[in-house]
Amino acid sequence: MILSPKIENFVLHCGEMGSRWGFNRTIGQMVGLLVIHEQPLTANEIAESLKISRGNVSMGIKELQSWQLVKVTHIPGDRKEYYAPSGSIWDLANRVFEERRKREIDPTLSLLRDQILDGPNSPEEEYAQKQIQAIHDLLETVTKWSAELQRLSPEQLQTLMKLGSSVGKVIDLKDKLLKKS
Repeated sequence: MILSPKIENFVLHCGEMGSRWGFNRTIGQMVGLLVIHEQPLTANEIAESLKISRGNVSMGIKELQSWQLVKVTHIPGDRKEYYAPSGSIWDLANRVFEERRKREIDPTLSLLRDQILDGPNSPEEEYAQKQIQAIHDLLETVTKWSAELQRLSPEQLQTLMKLGSSVGKVIDLKDKLLKKS
C-alpha cells in the first residue's frame, strides 16, 4: 500500500511524536497509520506501508495491545487478523495518559511518599523534605484533577477546553469578591 504524501507526512510526524508519548518511532507511526485508515489493516499492509519488517510490526502490535491502543478484528471467511484503533481519538488519548500515569507518575508518588514518611535527619534534609512535600502535593493534585477530567465525556471536555481563559477570569473574580467581604 502506497501512502499519499499528505498521509505519509502525518504518519512520519506521529513517529517523531511517539518518543514523546512514551513509545518508539515505529510504534508512533503504526498508531498514526491505523488512526487515519477507515478500514482495519493487516500486519502485512502495515509493514508494506511503513516499509518495515513483518516482525517489527508484530512486536509493535504487542506493544500497542499492552497500551490497549489497538484491537484485533476478523473478516468472515478471511483467516488474517486485522488491526484497528481501539476507540475514538479521545479514548486513545485517555489510554496514553493513563498508561503514562501508571508508568511515570505513580512510581514517583510512591517514592515521594516513602521520602516524606522517612522524615529528615538533618537541617539540610529538612529543606529537601519541604521541597519533596511540595512536589508530592503538586503531583497528587494534578493526578486527582486528571482523573476527574478522564471521567468527562469528549463533549464535556471540549466544552471545558473552549472555556479556556474564561475559567481564570472567573477565579480572579471570585478572589476579588472574597477580598471585599
